[in-house]
Amino acid sequence: MTDAEWMERFETCTLPEGPFHHADHVRMAFLFFRKYTPADAIARFSDSIRRLAIAKGLPNLYSETITWALLLLIRDRMARAPESQPWEAFAAANPELLNWKDILNRYYRPETLQSDLAKKTFLFPDKF
Repeated sequence: MTDAEWMERFETCTLPEGPFHHADHVRMAFLFFRKYTPADAIARFSDSIRRLAIAKGLPNLYSETITWALLLLIRDRMARAPESQPWEAFAAANPELLNWKDILNRYYRPETLQSDLAKKTFLFPDKF
């Protein structure tokens, strides 16, 4: 499946059955930022991941804070990297992005990330 097909299947919630691991999320976000403006990428990705969670019967898994925080970190890293950097090089240069708990625990208290409010709306980091 090409990247374009994979993105389309993500947006239409028709991905093949099976796990969609965190590394897949990061790669998908990378592709969205390559294709769309940052604002459009965040909106489209967030909407798609929320709908995918619902389609898989796991609506409580979606967290706007976790999603947006990771998207903003990915976008920041992409802006600092060569524009033509392929996914493999980006992933190798940013291994901490592939472990969402470790990277987000730098910025957020665990109780914040687990809160109902964090699931519903983006909360700014609260760990300084």
